[in-house]
Amino acid sequence: MLLIRHLWLLLLLSLSSISCAFAQNTDWEIYKTRFVSEDGRVIDTFNKISHSEGQGWGMLFAEANNDRATFDRIWRWTRKNLSRPDVFLFSWRYDPLQKPPVKDPNNASDGDVLIAWALFKAAKRWNESNYETASVAIRADIVKHLVRDYAGYTVLLPGMSGFSEQESLDLNLSYWVIPAFIAFAIKEPEQPWSKLIVDGQRLLAGSRFGQHALPTDWIRLSENGQLSPSKDWPSRFGYDAVRIPLYFIWGSALTTELKQPFSEFWKRGEMILPWVDVLSGKTANYQASAGIQAVRALVYNDSAFLQKQPQMTDDYYSTSLLLLSKLAASPQ
Repeated sequence: MLLIRHLWLLLLLSLSSISCAFAQNTDWEIYKTRFVSEDGRVIDTFNKISHSEGQGWGMLFAEANNDRATFDRIWRWTRKNLSRPDVFLFSWRYDPLQKPPVKDPNNASDGDVLIAWALFKAAKRWNESNYETASVAIRADIVKHLVRDYAGYTVLLPGMSGFSEQESLDLNLSYWVIPAFIAFAIKEPEQPWSKLIVDGQRLLAGSRFGQHALPTDWIRLSENGQLSPSKDWPSRFGYDAVRIPLYFIWGSALTTELKQPFSEFWKRGEMILPWVDVLSGKTANYQASAGIQAVRALVYNDSAFLQKQPQMTDDYYSTSLLLLSKLAASPQ
């Protein structure tokens, strides 16, 4: 009971962690016009593809804006094009220029979590049991196929295939969608969602690499519990890892101690960088996008920046981060 009360408190905090509320209607209309096709495909316009992650974001934005028609379009397209026949999970990538468009059936667990969470929220908003039935099925297969106890941690595998070697796992902490885990934990206290939250904090605390003490996009957890940058990806705090403070702040799980490296890296008055190689110290030589700056605004509790509207120069990912940051800062 104490744990459930604590999760309720986290949920309440996550809904009021920044005092300003933001109307999303105009932002959502801009997003829909630029990135959501008539049939419900959320398009990464930079790469000309779609992802399960993006479909989940689109569903979250539609639910937050009480846009059931668009929510249903996105959900319908997702089921039709990304559903796997063997499990209630979703293939991660759709490329319309390939034949077939889904060449890799593997899933991405953050996409699965986001879709399940959007359905969970939609079931409550519109009193639609079919959404909750689908969310329950996805959550069950996330737990069955993707949650694992390893080296003293409860972890979320990035996908059903790959990411596991004989003596280590590769993990992506930006897949820890903390507010979703909180909602699921309250609904299903017998499932390992609360353990994922606690061990996500432990993993983040142990993933302070290089002079900036930042996590990399991909981390390696060895069977002895040692954490290091994964050798299979660049050793960067970059375009994946920037979502870590976003989701942890959204779920009120980023303690002052955990926040400190992000605050230091994105110091006020300095050029805001999108990435740094934590081992070599090399950084990008250009300014971070508006979306990454929005995540920084969350770190600094900068409500003024979060009133910014998406611009035509902002690409799909930047615009998505901006809208996600606004949602994270807004009482729902």
